[in-house]
Amino acid sequence: MEPEIKLGKTFEGVVVKSAMKDTATVQVERYVKHPKYKKFMRLSKKFLVHDVGNVAQIGEKVTIRETRPISKRKRFVLVSRDTQVKSEE
Repeated sequence: MEPEIKLGKTFEGVVVKSAMKDTATVQVERYVKHPKYKKFMRLSKKFLVHDVGNVAQIGEKVTIRETRPISKRKRFVLVSRDTQVKSEE
């Protein structure tokens, strides 16, 4: 019996910043139902993502996956770019 490979959590979000070397900031939004008032709230959180080659551009929708710690705050890697931004020239 071979050991099971554990993959981390995956999220979909929008790139909000990509000015750092091999790093992008991705904002992930999720809807949560309030336990008492039953109203749905939109919560968002920003994650630092390892982006090899700086391929992610601001405004793109991307998929990220949890991985081993890469730096002090970076624990996610860029899996795929779902929608690409059209460059204005």
